[in-house]
Amino acid sequence: MSKELSSRTEDYIEVIHTVIQSKGYAKVKDISKVLGVGPSSVTEMLQKLGKDGYVNYEKYGAVTLTPKGEKIAKSLDMKHKTLREFLVMLGVDEKVANEDACKIEHIVSGETVDRLNKFLEFVAKGESTPRWLDHFEYYYETGEYITCNAETRKDCPVHANKK
Repeated sequence: MSKELSSRTEDYIEVIHTVIQSKGYAKVKDISKVLGVGPSSVTEMLQKLGKDGYVNYEKYGAVTLTPKGEKIAKSLDMKHKTLREFLVMLGVDEKVANEDACKIEHIVSGETVDRLNKFLEFVAKGESTPRWLDHFEYYYETGEYITCNAETRKDCPVHANKK
């Protein structure tokens, strides 16, 4: 069984992965800038991550992720995207959804993320915007629960203005 990583450790791995994707490599100053911490704190964490087998790090050199670190980074990226997409589907502002996904990704279980992924896939295979999601948005905005069916659809406040 692998030991659980702290959210701080996961943040470092995630930032290193992101910087490498955009620049091709990561340096202490890049990581320091993104995380808003001092270079000495970054160096200390990189030494720990190197010792634990998540990064390749040499003083003053570029930082790379090991296969073990890459696996963690990809898992975090998938969790983040799933959570963000789910929150946006619920009508959460994209910026807020992104910030919340960053926080939630460190505590949510793999089982929950798998279930959310299947839910998102299920919704994507159906209508462009499922009626029940429109109904939820209406309920959120008004506090009124409504039921529309084929007979009452034209009078339904959710669907009356949609073609």
